[in-house]
Amino acid sequence: MMEPKPSNTLQQASKASNDDAEESVTALIDHVAMRVYAARKAKRLSRRELSELSGVSPRYLVRLEGGEGNISIGLLQRIAVALDRPIEWLVGADDAMSDELARLVVRYGKADAATRASVLSLLDPEQLRERKAERLCLIGLRGAGKSTLGARLGQQMGLPFIELNQEIEASAGMPVGEIIAMYGEEGYRKLEADTLKEIIATRKRLILAVAGGVVEQANTFEQVLERFHTVWLKAEPTDHMERVRAQGDLRPMAGNPKAMDQLRDILQARESRYGQAEHRLDTSGKSIDDTLNELSALVLSHGIIAAT
Repeated sequence: MMEPKPSNTLQQASKASNDDAEESVTALIDHVAMRVYAARKAKRLSRRELSELSGVSPRYLVRLEGGEGNISIGLLQRIAVALDRPIEWLVGADDAMSDELARLVVRYGKADAATRASVLSLLDPEQLRERKAERLCLIGLRGAGKSTLGARLGQQMGLPFIELNQEIEASAGMPVGEIIAMYGEEGYRKLEADTLKEIIATRKRLILAVAGGVVEQANTFEQVLERFHTVWLKAEPTDHMERVRAQGDLRPMAGNPKAMDQLRDILQARESRYGQAEHRLDTSGKSIDDTLNELSALVLSHGIIAAT
C-alpha cells in the first residue's frame, strides 16, 4: 500500500518552518560574529593572537567574524574562554547590562571560595544559608584546640562532633598512617575528599574538625568553605607545640632542633589560606573554658547554629 503524499498545505508549512529555522541560524551566526569581533577588539587582540589563545585557526576566525562560520559548541567555548567571556554572552540576546554581567560572571568564576561566599551572602543570603545549613567546620594547625573545643561545643549545643580523619579511618578500616603507607598521599587525599562529600550529603547539622593540611588541597578546601560555616582557631607557634606535647606526642621535637622554625614556616605558608575562613578566634594564652565561651558566643551571634 502506497503512503499518501503530503498535502500542499503541509509541504508549505514544512518549508516555512525550515525557512524560519534557517533565518534563526543565520541570525545567531551573525550575532556571534559581532560579539566575537567586539570582544576581540575590547581585549586588543589580533586574530592571530586570539588563534594562539583559543587554538582555533586564523582562517576559521576570519570566517566566523564574517558571519560565515558554522562553529561547533566546542570551538565556541574555546573562543569564549580566550576572550574571558562566558559562552552565554556570545550567543545571548543584547541588553544594556550584558557586558557588565559578562565581566562579573568571569570574575566570580575566577574568585576563590571565600570571595564567592561573600558575594552570595550579599546578593542571596538565603541560598548561602541553604548551602551551609548548620554545618560548622573548625580549621587550623594541630594544637589549635579543634578537637577539644569541637567536642565540648557539640555537647553544649546538642550537635554531633566529627573529626574528619576518624571518619576516613572508619571508611578505610585502617589508621591514617597505614592508608598513606598503602595508597600514598594521593590515595589518602581522595578518601578525604570522598568522605567530606558524604558528610555534606548526609548531614545538615554538625561540628567538623579537619586536619591542618586540608587547606593545601584546593578542591577539598573549597568544599569546606562553600558548604560549611568556618572558624579558624588561631594560635602562636609556641602554643601549638606545647599543646601537642601536652597530649603526650613528643615527636615534633624529638631529634629535631629546628622543629619550632619549621612550625613557624608552616603557619606562615598557610596563613593566607586559613584566613579565608569566615571567622577567626585566637586561642593563644586562653583557658579552654574562656575560649569555649568565645566560640559559643561567636556561633550564636552570627546565627551559624540556632540556639536550643
